[in-house]
This record gives sequence, structure tokens and C-alpha cells, in this order.
Amino acid sequence: MATTRAATTHGGTTHGATTLAALNDAPVPDVVAALGAVFGHAPWVAEGAAARRPFPTVEALFSALHGVVHGAPDARRLALLAEHPEPAGPPDPLRAAAGLDRLSGAEAARFAALAAAYRERFGFPVILCAGRHGRASLLATVERRLAASPDAERREAEAEAMRIAAIRLNAVVTGAGPPTTTGRISTHVLDTVRGRPAAGVAVELVEFVSATETAVVARAVTNADGRTDAPLIHGRPVPRATYELRFGLGDYFRRVGPTLGLDLPEPPFLDIVPLRFGVGDPEGHYHVPLVATPWSYQTYRGS
Repeated sequence: MATTRAATTHGGTTHGATTLAALNDAPVPDVVAALGAVFGHAPWVAEGAAARRPFPTVEALFSALHGVVHGAPDARRLALLAEHPEPAGPPDPLRAAAGLDRLSGAEAARFAALAAAYRERFGFPVILCAGRHGRASLLATVERRLAASPDAERREAEAEAMRIAAIRLNAVVTGAGPPTTTGRISTHVLDTVRGRPAAGVAVELVEFVSATETAVVARAVTNADGRTDAPLIHGRPVPRATYELRFGLGDYFRRVGPTLGLDLPEPPFLDIVPLRFGVGDPEGHYHVPLVATPWSYQTYRGS
């Protein structure tokens, strides 16, 4: 029985995806073929999960895949790690390890050296869901893991392999209740002088890649609700990093101040307002609002 294909998006890329309903009814070889991108080098995982059908949700399917891996003999589990693609290997749109091109030349060389040392120490490639890390976190994480004990590192490598598998699964299977693999950063600007949302505020989100270097992640302008039309990061994990939201508050009050009869100084007391915060949960929702007047502001982690 051929599986039904549907369109889905993940991380801005569109893929053909099998529906969960079709997967529940498909012959085992079709299930293995449909899930080939999830564990491409280990079809036995999909074959084992197929025996546990039907699945009410994609999360239940993922739990079955997880159970097959963790119920497998030790040698087979170790082979699953040893055969995992190298993180710096050929590009693959379904690989959560994509994005290593964000590294500078020196960082890429450092990563390659760490990856080689890691393989020599543990006997399998460093398995890392790179999309969950900013540049600084990426290198720091590999350095930390290189110093771990073999037993602890094997557990972490398996956990990372399953995180990557969850992202791949969501890219190839559509249906109710997918595993949570994405987070978001959003904001909301409130003008407490006018008692209303602040429309037309320029917002910039930057990531700190070192103590002195930042990289722009997103730029937007608030709408009539004081929000950006879309979250500043969404549809993918939020990389672990330190971020800063920068709000063009001075320009906003230059524009609306005269309508309120405000005699504002030039330069303004508050011009670009920076809010620096850290992300430690890549699948979390970080809502960082700004409540402001021309002379004061506050923030909090919202929902």
C-alpha cells in the first residue's frame, strides 16, 4: 500500500511527508522506506517500531522508535552511534547538525580538531544536535563532552541521536501530537504613556558569539498590537546562547511624542534600549516584552 504524501515545513524547508494515518496502515517495507531519513543507517529501528502500530500521535511513534533503540542489544546500540554521520559531513536538509557553516574559519578548524579527538577517545563520531546551540555553546559543549567518562558520554550521545531523530521524524511524518522540537523568541512593546501597544518600534535580535562579537539574528518592526508579525525565532530550536533585543525607543517617541504634547530632549534620555538574556532551553518559549516611557522601562519573561 503506497503511503499518502503531504507537504510540511521544518526550519523553513519544505519536504514531502508521510501522514501518520497512512503509516499506520502501510506494509512494513513501506514504513521502513518512509522513515528512512530518520535512521537511514539503521532500518531495523523503523522495522521494530512498525510492529507496535497503530500510533495515535507522532509522539507515540517517536516513543516506539526510542523504545526499539533502547531495547536493542548493546552491540547494536553502539553500532548505531558508530555509523552516525559525521557532524561536518556532506550537507543534508534533514540533519539537525546542519548549520556548522555558521562557524568562522578558526572555529571550524577547532571543531574539526575536537571532533577528531572525540572519535579517537570514544570510538564514534561526536553526535550533536547543532541547531540547539549558538556558536559559543557549540564549541564549549564538545569540549565538555570530550572530558566526560565513556559511560556518561555514551548516554549523552544516545540522547543527542534521539533529539536529531525527533527533528527528522517531524520532517517526514505529519499527524497529531508531534514531538516538541522547536522553540521561539517573541516580544511585545507597550507604551505606558499612551496606555496602548507601541506600533512601529524597530526591533533587532542579536546573538553574542563571543564577549566582543555579535551576529544579527532577526530584524522586525512592531505592528498595531505592539508585536512583531512573527516570532523572531520560530519553527526550529532556539540555539543556546546569550541574546540581546534592541528596541528603537528613541525614534518611536520622537514620532509619537508631539501628538501627546511631550517636550522631549534631544538626544533622548532613552534611545536604543537593550535587553540581554540567556536561552538554556532550546525548545522553550522566551517572550521578552518591553514596557516603556521616554524615561523608564521594565521587562519580564512572559508567556
